[in-house]
Formats: sequence, C-alpha cells, structure tokens
Amino acid sequence: MEHPKGYVRRIVTGHDDQGNSIVTEDGPAPSVHTNPKRVGYYLTNLWLTHEMPVKVDNGADPTLSPLQLEPPKNGSVVRIIEFGPEGEWTKQLDNSGAKEAFGAMGTNKASTYKEGGHPLMHRTESVDYALVLEGEIHLVLDKEERLMQQGDFLVERGTSHAWANRSGKPCKMLFVLIDGTFDPEIAKHF
Repeated sequence: MEHPKGYVRRIVTGHDDQGNSIVTEDGPAPSVHTNPKRVGYYLTNLWLTHEMPVKVDNGADPTLSPLQLEPPKNGSVVRIIEFGPEGEWTKQLDNSGAKEAFGAMGTNKASTYKEGGHPLMHRTESVDYALVLEGEIHLVLDKEERLMQQGDFLVERGTSHAWANRSGKPCKMLFVLIDGTFDPEIAKHF
C-alpha cells in the first residue's frame, strides 16, 4: 500500500486502569508538516517531552501542538524529516525567504538564522542526534561539509549548519533534539 509523503506508523504505549501495559495509539503520526519555501520537505513529529525527568503518563498527544523547530524548554522532540532534492528553489531563496522558511517551522528567533554557505544555515540551542534512514545529504557547516549516507549518525551540538540534498532523490532522516544551553565561551562568537 502506498502511503502519503511524511507518513510514519506510530505506536504509543500506556497503561490501563489496573497498571497493565497497553497500546494506546496505533496509526499514522498525526503531526506532518510541509514548508512552502522548501520543495519536497516533510517533517513528521513523532513525540516530544516538556520536562526532564519526563512525566510518564497516558496524557494527551503532545505533537498536536503547533510546530516548533526547537525542542520545548527542558524537553525533547523526535521527528523524521524528508528532504527533497535541491533545485532552482534553493538558488532563489534569499535572506527574507530563508527567514520565512524558518518561520514556517515555528521559529522566528534571530539565533536560528545565519547567512553562510547555504541559504538555510541555522542553529538551535540544543544537542541533536541525526541518523540517515534513506538516501544521502550534505551536512553544511561554516567552514566545511560532510556527505552523510544511509546509516550515518551525527551528534550536532548547537553549531551553525544546513542540510543540502544534492542527490536528485529524497533523503529521509531521524532527528532527536534535546533542549540545551550554550556555553558562554561559545555563545560570545555569535
């Protein structure tokens, strides 16, 4: 069966009234977002937390809140993003278009946009884990790039970065973002 873009089957567990483990949800993850400024982009939030330690309960689905690029304060977010191939739309993305693209992802913080080697350079005050599930993509940093392929894993620690899909095919990645605080020695440089 062919699923729509951004589709991820999500199974969520919980407890019944007697404390037994049960499945509380089994179906498509309901929080799928596109970005009008980034062709072929599908962001599917799978889950997020609002505190550490995490409250373990049968609460409401936290992904149904408005999209936010950064994880919640003292929380985390796990998501899958599909990056479509870059093309003419990338070359036409200027500073205001890039800021609009980030605005569509739920952030207008000045610290998330930085002009650099790619029109979508940004940073978040978080530690991010990233795993390439399908395809390949270039990690673009201020002074260098790395090609990441299926199975490659990245620990991204609040650096300015962008994702450039130059392969001509979609690239699907898993991300876990954990709220953090910039070290003052690092923060003084931006």
